[in-house]
Amino acid sequence: MKRAIYLITGVMASGKSTVAQLLASRLEKGVHLRGDLFRRMIVSGRADMSAKPSEEAICQLRLRYRLAADAAKTYYDNGFTVVLQDNYYGKEMSLILEMLKDYPVHITVLYPNAEEVKKREKLRGKIGYTGFTVENLYADFMRETPRIGFWLDTSKQSPEQSVEDILLHYGQ
Repeated sequence: MKRAIYLITGVMASGKSTVAQLLASRLEKGVHLRGDLFRRMIVSGRADMSAKPSEEAICQLRLRYRLAADAAKTYYDNGFTVVLQDNYYGKEMSLILEMLKDYPVHITVLYPNAEEVKKREKLRGKIGYTGFTVENLYADFMRETPRIGFWLDTSKQSPEQSVEDILLHYGQ
């Protein structure tokens, strides 16, 4: 796979973390960078996103994106292929791409159907849909996210199959 920053996005419980980890492990010098890590580093004063986020929540989201972009660029500048994964919804996709504008970025959008997302949400060890319904967030994501990059319906795929499709799409 050509060295680049591979941006993996999708709704919560779409498989981003699992697919990104598997993809990074297939690379010669691969880094899996979880954007959410920067949110979790805030020990006090964290303002989480919600259906109607506060100004502070939006500021912290953009800080998280900037820190993730800076880390991705630093790893890339030091010879690594980076798999950057986070929730980049709607206009936020343009924001992260602007932050990475001088770098080769390959976008993959994971979009299993809403029923599959609900099933995965129940099986995972964390709860992402607090204050949101899967159906509403999914509909907003599908309507507002720019149709750029490689869109992959992973509803009936294993994470390994998804990684194979990504590798094939980007010429590996």
